[in-house]
Amino acid sequence: MAQYRARQIRLDLWIIAALTLMGALRVGVAWAPQYRWWLIPLGLAVVLLLAASALPWTRIVRHTGVRGWLSAWYAAALTALYAFNQFDDDGLAIYPAGAIVIVVAASAVFLPRTLLGLGLFAEAGYLTLAVTTPQPNPVLVMSLSMVLIVVTGLCALTAHSRRQQDTDRAVAERRTEAMLENGSDAVLAISDGGVVFASSSSGRVLGRDASQFTNETMVAMTHPDDLARISAWMLDLRAAAPGHTERIDSRCQHADGRWINVQVTGTNRLSDPHINAVVLTIRDVSEQKALEGELTRQAFQDSLTGLPNRALLGDRMNQAVARNLRSGGRVELLLVDLDDFKKVNDTLGHSAGDELIQAVATRMSGCIRPADTLARLGGDEFAVLVENLDDLELAALAERLLEIVRLPVRVGNRDLVTTASIGIASAKITHTATEADTHELLRDADLAMYAAKTAGRDRYVIFDESMYADALQEAEARLRLEQALADDEFVVHYQPIVDLPSGRLIGVEALVRWQHPERGLLGPDTFIGLAEQTGLIVPLGHWVLAESCRQVAAWHSDVPGAEQLRISVNLSARQFQHMDLVADVAGVLRDSGIDPGRVVLEITESLLMRDTDATISTLRELRDLGLHIAIDDFGTGYSSLSYLRRFPIDILKIDKAFIDGIATDPDDATLAEAVVQLGRALRLQTVAEGIENVDQHSLLSALGCTYGQGYLFARPAGSAQIEALLRHSDNTPVSEDWWSTPEQAGPPG
Repeated sequence: MAQYRARQIRLDLWIIAALTLMGALRVGVAWAPQYRWWLIPLGLAVVLLLAASALPWTRIVRHTGVRGWLSAWYAAALTALYAFNQFDDDGLAIYPAGAIVIVVAASAVFLPRTLLGLGLFAEAGYLTLAVTTPQPNPVLVMSLSMVLIVVTGLCALTAHSRRQQDTDRAVAERRTEAMLENGSDAVLAISDGGVVFASSSSGRVLGRDASQFTNETMVAMTHPDDLARISAWMLDLRAAAPGHTERIDSRCQHADGRWINVQVTGTNRLSDPHINAVVLTIRDVSEQKALEGELTRQAFQDSLTGLPNRALLGDRMNQAVARNLRSGGRVELLLVDLDDFKKVNDTLGHSAGDELIQAVATRMSGCIRPADTLARLGGDEFAVLVENLDDLELAALAERLLEIVRLPVRVGNRDLVTTASIGIASAKITHTATEADTHELLRDADLAMYAAKTAGRDRYVIFDESMYADALQEAEARLRLEQALADDEFVVHYQPIVDLPSGRLIGVEALVRWQHPERGLLGPDTFIGLAEQTGLIVPLGHWVLAESCRQVAAWHSDVPGAEQLRISVNLSARQFQHMDLVADVAGVLRDSGIDPGRVVLEITESLLMRDTDATISTLRELRDLGLHIAIDDFGTGYSSLSYLRRFPIDILKIDKAFIDGIATDPDDATLAEAVVQLGRALRLQTVAEGIENVDQHSLLSALGCTYGQGYLFARPAGSAQIEALLRHSDNTPVSEDWWSTPEQAGPPG
């Protein structure tokens, strides 16, 4: 605003100087010689006016009170004009023209009120001049007087409109300035002459007042390592098309001395006549950069140990492959897994487990080379990436790792001792190596590590191709097992359970078989182990329970005399640990409609010893459904009498290993008798498994064993054959007579 007023004042001075020069010209041409002395003051006036135009009006107009002096100066100009026309014969015609010029010039500087005052002052002067002039032309005076009044009014209206426009512009500028001041960015305009504009927000963002920004300041603020890059970027931006925008990241020194990360957005406005500069928007992105750094650290660094994680290990492995492409070197990976680490978490808590992991990580870091990479892959699994070690050096490194893992770790008030299993894999890098090779290296080390665990733990194993073949075969077997479950290739066979004194059929045990489309009927020894290992035993066991309960419920309703038949179904350890076991069993009982009292769930003796309180809770929930619980293979585990008293158990099943020699070995007979007496003392039923001859049957009956099953009575058979037996027996003793050939029943249970 001050610059605008300063320009207008200079322009008015030039206009009035020109008007004065025209007056001097008229004196010289039209005035009588005795009045030529007017040339002297008029010339001096021209000189003074031109000299006044050179004053620093931008600074002058900012001072208070200058507006009053300017009003007096314009009034003085009108007075001088009046005095001049007192001596001119054509003053009545010249005065209005000069007054109009002065009023119009003043309209660019003054408010409407001041301008009206100057107009009235000019009008008063004109009327005075008309009165003092002999024989004036009334029409001319009236006409020019009206013109002067009209011009004054128009100038006042123009001044008012311009004043309103200036107010609106000032409000907009103030609004823009306030937005810039409160914005998060510093805005600078840089022309050929340097920094021509800096927003007030620059002080908050960069710590410097807007007036402090110069080319030298900008250079000094830029980080020395970024200076060349920023200079090239500015040159490219200045040479770019008008309106082109570029962005660059840099480091800038704040006024307090600290370095901050900034993002600079530049736009080429050199072709814009109103701007004629490159406009830079500077944003402090230090917090954003810090957050990105933290996210990057979290993405590639293990939060517990600070070691590289799996993602960063993969990147390091790719880099190692790339480094060894030309030299044909080797890349080796050692996969280290702590043995029985889960027991630490389960018994001492996860905080103790974390302390153990941190201690082991620190120790392993101390026994590798600086160029090697130690990474934590998750849980208790680590990896060591090395390059170009021979077999002896690899073995020595593995031994060192095993040794430092064995060292006791002080956690709280106790020393923890652990061991590790290490799998080693290596790859010779050739020109055909790809990123897939790094995945294979990790896979091979993993297979070798599991081989070390299988071999007894606390050792290392070097990968060989047979391990991959075995793993592939296992994966194919799992896939085939999954497909068999989906295609309903499994069937349930049932082995009768009889009352030993009478030989009467009282129940059946459900035994699963695989009706393989190519290999025929397969016994459980060919697939149960794999199902346990892969977890498929859970859906398979659920299917066996549902199918056998459905079948026995159908016999209860369709076969006369079979209403009391009970069904025994084995629960695997994986099934028992399944969180939805109780709900699944309840659902099977509900869907099949079977009387829960006719259902017996069999669990192994060793399963009882796992997490005793949780086991008791689960068994009680199952008992609350109304079914019965049996301990299968009793005598082969480690349960004590106190545990048996605590567990909600109904039946003890004597393992076949004790039955085989019962008629020939006095020790086996003594053990069998002890189990029977134990069951009687605890009010438990006893079932002898694997009875194959009459002597075993007779001796067990004499000992008081309640029930039995085995080849002496029947082999496992399909549902149709069991139904035929139920309809045929009519509560008569079960014998081998009902069975035509052993092969019809399939493999033994």
